[in-house]
Amino acid sequence: MSITQDKIKEVEKYLRELEEVLPEDINSYLDNLEKRLACERAFEKIIQSINDLAILIIKEKRFQMPNESTKAFHILYDKKIISRELADNLKKAMGMRNFLAHQYGDVDDEMVFDAIQNRIFDDVNNFLDEIQE
Repeated sequence: MSITQDKIKEVEKYLRELEEVLPEDINSYLDNLEKRLACERAFEKIIQSINDLAILIIKEKRFQMPNESTKAFHILYDKKIISRELADNLKKAMGMRNFLAHQYGDVDDEMVFDAIQNRIFDDVNNFLDEIQE
């Protein structure tokens, strides 16, 4: 199995783990510190793995390497591997991941829950579908 396939399996595993810990509603999320922290950590791992996967594809295809991690998604868009909307969404997710990982300030828990509940699963699954086409 290739490194890329291993990374895809890793992302799928992290998505399953996130699904297991994600509360059904915002109040359950806000009221449970352990769930919030688990969801944040799973989100970080998923987005970092997606970025790693984007870099692996760039290396495999011998495209010019990005000088910033958030630019990897736009390189894949420029090379017509993923859509512009998806590249933009993943760049925003990478920004949120960096914010959470490096604790740049107070976390907006409602915004994080919304991103996890309403965006991450679709965006990551779309990314996996688009890179495998």
